[in-house]
Amino acid sequence: MRYLRALLPTLKEAPADASSVSHILLLRAGFVRRVGAGIYSYLPLGVRVLRKVERIVRQEMDRSGAQEVLLPALLPADYFRESGRWDVFGDTLLRLKDRKGADYHLGPTHEEIITDLARREVRSYRDLPLNLYQIQTKFRDEPRPRGGLLRGREFLMKDAYSFDASDTDALASYEAMRVAYTNIFTRMGFDFRMVSADSGAMGGSKSAEFQVLVQSGEDILAACDSCSYAANLEVASARAQADSAVPASEVPAVEKIPTPAQRTIEEVSAFLGASPERFLKSLVYVAGDQLVLAVVRGDHDVNEVKLARALGVGEVFMAGPEDVRRVTGAEVGFAGPVGFGGRVIIDRDARAIGDAITGANDTDHHLRHVVFGRDFQAPVAEIRSAKEGDACAHCSGSLKLYRGIEAGHIFVLGTHYSAKMGATYLDEKGGSRPLVMGCYGIGVSRLVAAAVEQHHDADGIVWPMSIAPYHVCVLRLGQEPDVVDAVDRLEQQLEQRGLEVLVDDRDERPGVKFKDADLVGIPLRITVGAKSLARGGVELKLRSERDPKKAELVSLEAAADAVQSRIADMTRA
Repeated sequence: MRYLRALLPTLKEAPADASSVSHILLLRAGFVRRVGAGIYSYLPLGVRVLRKVERIVRQEMDRSGAQEVLLPALLPADYFRESGRWDVFGDTLLRLKDRKGADYHLGPTHEEIITDLARREVRSYRDLPLNLYQIQTKFRDEPRPRGGLLRGREFLMKDAYSFDASDTDALASYEAMRVAYTNIFTRMGFDFRMVSADSGAMGGSKSAEFQVLVQSGEDILAACDSCSYAANLEVASARAQADSAVPASEVPAVEKIPTPAQRTIEEVSAFLGASPERFLKSLVYVAGDQLVLAVVRGDHDVNEVKLARALGVGEVFMAGPEDVRRVTGAEVGFAGPVGFGGRVIIDRDARAIGDAITGANDTDHHLRHVVFGRDFQAPVAEIRSAKEGDACAHCSGSLKLYRGIEAGHIFVLGTHYSAKMGATYLDEKGGSRPLVMGCYGIGVSRLVAAAVEQHHDADGIVWPMSIAPYHVCVLRLGQEPDVVDAVDRLEQQLEQRGLEVLVDDRDERPGVKFKDADLVGIPLRITVGAKSLARGGVELKLRSERDPKKAELVSLEAAADAVQSRIADMTRA
């Protein structure tokens, strides 16, 4: 492809609404253009990257034994009502009515539709196992679309669904997808981790995310520095703290002390000269129709996903000042479990404190010498977030925190959907049993952005070879006949080898061409000019190599072979 025939509109400056690195660079380099909030058009370079991502995904899915289908994006409401998700998805679901007034929605995911297909087509255990996947546009009315392709309202996704006869078989399907996903992200050149995760609105019993490690990621991961344990912070668990060695009988009676205007743990800690580890941090949450006091150690944070799960509700959120005053009788910052009139739940590490300080449910006052079991009772659960340096629950190592972008998610759904929707099969004895399901998603368009987030420098994108829009960019410096002839010959030789070539044949200054080449990020660059030809050839340089002196001079005759060899090495890597 020649620049003069290509739609490749690069920008010197990033649009004002672009914030993330990938959003800025994909716009500046001419890969995408914004249509509306969370909605983007793909330009030719963007389409080429997207199709390469799709091809790798398809190859690995097909290799795993999955079969491709294509399901509709416009869906009747009846299926989501049948599973109960018409209300669960809430405002995220893009709903509409047809001319007859019937309810429809644009598909955010397709568990119900694929389950309906299975209950119509699967009859016997002989039809199993079965894994069906599609690559299709999904729609979610995100409240805050951001980061360009990272979180949009319209996006391309690969979703697969497995159907098995037993839990054991379902785990085998899950393992096959784990292997396929590992192959996919490895082939795309990602630095990633597979981590335990929360199943959320999808339901199910076993869940793992594939996280691309980037400093700009919105997800926080905890991983052990010694063993393979890794989990999203939503579900990450640390080793439980040992109980206090001080017997309750040796702790003085509860004492109420004035702490005027000292609301936060940090303020009260400094005021009383006590470390945060001695405090019971008490926060009021709304859980369904209840106000609940969640108690954690002073240096820990409440994990709202864990709290919701422990309370048996879908979600929790912090109570407002009026609710806090009503349930505690005090201003925000002075709540505590002693004498609290509502429901209390305490974290397992908070209960281990033998002589604690906590709010007195009285403005400007706290209590000290508080002992769990003696001065108050409450159910114990793990409701706090893991933090850097926590002891690993699986070995003697410590947890470290990372940031990541969720690129894929795999679930064992069990019979969560099949039981509700009557998707059954006949076993060997003729008995009717619900299908055991799994669900496996990859954000195909998100991977384009994730690659840029992980592979870029100060000058632009640095595409991995496997998903780059072109293998090599040839810069023609000058209009001299021998330069033009050398570029034409090189282009022909490269294309005869099946390589993808972008030739910058514009009448632009060399500096402009070099800057655009760095911005677009094609992995290999060949510079052809009168000076290089006079020196005996052309300059070959890796986009990832920042030292300008590392450009390699190769003869024109050997250039195509050198490029092909480099591409083979980079693809294997």
